[in-house]
Amino acid sequence: MNEVLLRSLTPSVLGILVRRGADFAAAEDAVQDALVEAVRVWPADPPRDPKGWLVTVAWRRFLDATRADTARRRREDLVEEEPAPGPAPAVDDTLQLYFLCAHPSLTPSSAVALTLRAVGGLTTRQIAQAYLVPEATMAQRISRAKRTVSGVRFDQPGDVATVLRVLYLVFNEGYSGDVDLAAEAIRLTRQLAAAIDHPEVAGLLALMLLHHARRAARTAPDGSLVPLAEQDRGRWDTESITEGVEILQTALARDRLGEFQAQAAIAALHADAPTAEETDWVQIVEWYDELAHLTDSPIVRLNRAVAVGEADGPRAGLAALVALDDSLPRHAAVAAYLHERDGDVATAARLYAEAARKAPNLAERDHLTRQAARLNARGCR
Repeated sequence: MNEVLLRSLTPSVLGILVRRGADFAAAEDAVQDALVEAVRVWPADPPRDPKGWLVTVAWRRFLDATRADTARRRREDLVEEEPAPGPAPAVDDTLQLYFLCAHPSLTPSSAVALTLRAVGGLTTRQIAQAYLVPEATMAQRISRAKRTVSGVRFDQPGDVATVLRVLYLVFNEGYSGDVDLAAEAIRLTRQLAAAIDHPEVAGLLALMLLHHARRAARTAPDGSLVPLAEQDRGRWDTESITEGVEILQTALARDRLGEFQAQAAIAALHADAPTAEETDWVQIVEWYDELAHLTDSPIVRLNRAVAVGEADGPRAGLAALVALDDSLPRHAAVAAYLHERDGDVATAARLYAEAARKAPNLAERDHLTRQAARLNARGCR
């Protein structure tokens, strides 16, 4: 069973059902039912036209649900609209669906959550982790969003800021999570940048390119994580870095700074350093100050503490951590790193072990576990 294929087909199938008259919430439920059926049937009997198969099954599931609560005349009208057998049209509706999900009737946070679940293919757990909320809370938020848009006409697309937030979160999950969605997020952001002259769209595209350029160097042959300072910079994609920096410079010249441009500037400073030791940490701290002013995000302040520790020494970094909630994701890992640099090996080993227990994925957990074991072994000598 090819999970990547199913995820890649989902937006187009969903778009076809919406264009044929299904309200979004019912269409999303029907597509999810079709995906479950595909998982059950395809391994033994793979279809010649996967997209057409999904469209047919999803439409039939939608019809079945509609028949349960609509009049006979409406049921017959919908049956006549059933798509004819054969290959489905090759239309990419994904970016349009991102805008439609960002409907004015939804709050921005609900719109992002709904889009990530329905179009981005992320699980409720993954979305909850991105928002730093319990999974049950996110499940309720998504359910409320579905009820809000149920039966609503999708002729009022949402704003660019909400769509950018969704694309950013999809990229982050693809870059560091269990499902590879990063390339798809870059593709859609390129489409958006070609259609809209907006400095933050350009900033997001630059940020994605600069991060994606380092992807090949982020893992060792055995799959283990390689920290930025230890990466082989010869494996970085210089063409993507050059493109990202050029896009960023053009956006910054418009003097309309936003959070994605500020993040891209930080990524560009990392990319520009020939070695980890030559990184301009002072400038990076300054950009984190700009970013904290724009977002007031605790995660930004956590990352800033690392930069302060590099620019002004580990004790300055630890002082920057004091004001932050120690329940923040990766707080323990940051504290462990700064304590190790300050020479407190025992505290660092304990914090690495704690961070490993809280790690959001297996690769990060294994990396942090190895860090704790390394320091424990040093303490036993």
